[in-house]
Amino acid sequence: MQTHGIVKYLTPTAVVLTLLTPAPAAVAAAPVAVVSEVPAEATAPAADTWQPPLSTRGRYIVDAQGQRFRLKSANWDGAQGSWSGSGSTADPANHHAGQNSSGIPLGLDRAPLSALLADFHRLGINSIRLPFSNEMIHTTAQVPDAAVAANPQLRGRTPLQIYDAVVAALTQDGFAVILNNHTNTSRWCCGVDGNERWNSSQSITQWTDDWVHMSRRYAANARVVGADLYNEVRRDVLDDPNWGLGDGHDWYAAAQLAADRILTEGNPDLLIVVEGINWTGVPVDGLPHERPTLAPVRTLSHTLLDAHKLVYSAHFYGYTGPRHSGATGIGETHDPRYQDLTRDQLFQALTDQAFFVTTEGQHYTAPVWISEFGIGAQETGAAARTWFGNLTDYFADHDADFAYWPLVGWEGHDDWALLRYDTAGRRYGILDQADWRGAAWNHLMTSETRTGLVPPVPLRRMLTTDHGDSVQSRLVRAGGDWDPGASKAACPDGLRLIGLSHAGGRGLCTDTSGGDARAPGDAQTVVTDERYVPPGGDWADGYTKLQCPTGQFLIGYGRRGERVSAALCVPGRSSLGRTGRTVWFDRSDNRPVDDNGGDFAQGQYKGQCAADEYAAGVAFTTRIGSTPGPAALLCVPLRP
Repeated sequence: MQTHGIVKYLTPTAVVLTLLTPAPAAVAAAPVAVVSEVPAEATAPAADTWQPPLSTRGRYIVDAQGQRFRLKSANWDGAQGSWSGSGSTADPANHHAGQNSSGIPLGLDRAPLSALLADFHRLGINSIRLPFSNEMIHTTAQVPDAAVAANPQLRGRTPLQIYDAVVAALTQDGFAVILNNHTNTSRWCCGVDGNERWNSSQSITQWTDDWVHMSRRYAANARVVGADLYNEVRRDVLDDPNWGLGDGHDWYAAAQLAADRILTEGNPDLLIVVEGINWTGVPVDGLPHERPTLAPVRTLSHTLLDAHKLVYSAHFYGYTGPRHSGATGIGETHDPRYQDLTRDQLFQALTDQAFFVTTEGQHYTAPVWISEFGIGAQETGAAARTWFGNLTDYFADHDADFAYWPLVGWEGHDDWALLRYDTAGRRYGILDQADWRGAAWNHLMTSETRTGLVPPVPLRRMLTTDHGDSVQSRLVRAGGDWDPGASKAACPDGLRLIGLSHAGGRGLCTDTSGGDARAPGDAQTVVTDERYVPPGGDWADGYTKLQCPTGQFLIGYGRRGERVSAALCVPGRSSLGRTGRTVWFDRSDNRPVDDNGGDFAQGQYKGQCAADEYAAGVAFTTRIGSTPGPAALLCVPLRP
């Protein structure tokens, strides 16, 4: 979310921190009215052109028929709150850009829903990121009549009830809706404002409870397609968020938990959108600070119960930078902003911070949705304008999924909005020929894009027992605790275990070459000793071997400390090969040369079967002085 004006700051001895700051002036004098007439060729609703629910195939989002669904989105904000944090909430001057949203999507006081949606179609977008706050969910006060003056049918409703009506109108008109938990409180973000983390102003249980509530609330509406878990996770006064430390500030773990609860208790059809970390450190020269974005995904990626539901997300604004908070004045550093980078430097930053995730064949491969970017219609700076053109060129060239910020604003207030409405309901903005952003927007919207059927692609997914269980199979969960007291991991249904790390408890799952190799049903075998090693079949002499019964393959493992405690095996749906090879990895990596899956356990030795093999057993030693973790895999061809 763009932030206007310096609202927070931090010096080396201060306790207040600026994380994001100024875009160009928020409140500008009203321009001479340039009002576009409604085009006769206005785009018709797209209700019949895509079929929900959405899922993923490699780097692409697809609909229920496997057809590419590129998220060409915009952010219809307001329901997340607009109050700046000081002064009376009743005074519009104390709200972002002088716009008091009353806790509902902006513009409902100025134009009927039908007119707003018609304009959205004219933009060419097919989806809406719809922010909300946790406070909005629980507010019982009715919205003032003035806030819905152009939509009198919404009078007397709470913010959540109006949010309901907006969701219904959007989806009935053919748009896909992605729910976005933007803030805890209904205060404008994104500095040190009580909204830094998912649990800044509430417990993680309250946060996930709210997500279960919201996902259930719209579960019957198939065009509500996604849950964008939290917006711009960042540092508060005292501490940074992290990615994988296992504490109360661990965004990786919190997102994993929320996704799990949504898919099991809320709506299993939703895409799960996980945004990277927006800011860590103190924005002062000489002190550590950066915008990690999705970089941590290289070494620690998410594995969901449904391996085809994960989407990663990032935000880019010209006035921020890879190590620049966006501040001007106090809180500003000498790091370059994105708009200061050359075209090549910007492209490299976009790749390094986000788009590397779209590389096929990795444990982290997923679609990347740039769910916020934007610039003002009255921006005159050459660097900022050039940045916007370069950014949209990159999105066009990389066939990117995107969501512009923001979609709707008030004329004379927020010139960043794609569409602005005055008090009489007249529309201004990017549909007008006078808006300089139109050329870049049109290039992005009309650029070459992949369409049609996206064939299924092989999956690779990481398992981690760094801080507890990682049992990502619904079938295995339904069977109860199969290794009590141990840290356990199991591949999502449809995938098999193909790799392990010697230490650290990491695993790699795949469906490469064999698709879903598991036989129908929930049969499984927990192996804790050598009873299934056939006579004369000692494939790891001197080591303890946990081998699956004939006709079964590994999907999971248990460990106590570093020691292997159990192997979890399931029967194959067809005959499997029986003669295999031993892959040792206790002294070095032993992985396929094609880097199938990537580095799923950075800094640890790893063993991995080939794409056309299955893992039939794991060997380890308990000798004094030796690491008791996995030392070898028995890799067997999938086909007899």
